[in-house]
Amino acid sequence: MKPYLLFPYKARFVGLALIAAHVPVRAIWEAINPDIDQSHRLPVNPGDSLLFTNSHLFFIASTVLVLSGLFLIAFSKEKVEDEQISKLRLDCLQWAIYLNYFLLTLSVIFTNGINFTDVLRLNLWVPLLFFIIRFRWVIYWLGRPVNQENL
Repeated sequence: MKPYLLFPYKARFVGLALIAAHVPVRAIWEAINPDIDQSHRLPVNPGDSLLFTNSHLFFIASTVLVLSGLFLIAFSKEKVEDEQISKLRLDCLQWAIYLNYFLLTLSVIFTNGINFTDVLRLNLWVPLLFFIIRFRWVIYWLGRPVNQENL
């Protein structure tokens, strides 16, 4: 992955701020709107329109906010962006896609109906989250000092 295709290093902190801002806003929204079925973001009253309601618009804004934050965290440069970090980033992205399609395949086999929409929503988050977790984990292990007693 070419480093010029990545966001600047400070974009990671903007992404963290977006995700951190999402948590209290979401909690306040759920406290103000207890009549919304939180598992599917649909109005409880069957006669209500399902498209572009307040809850639907909030869901769209919330999803875009979190996805933007995760995207900025995942694809921002490191302080030192060298060939090893670039190869590591590509390897972690490959593992994230493998995991995502494995989980998606299992989910398609074992779910149906309204639960399938939850699977598709989860499919938005899993690749970015797994990439970030694996990338940070491998960087953490590469940066640890080697224990001299075990050599």
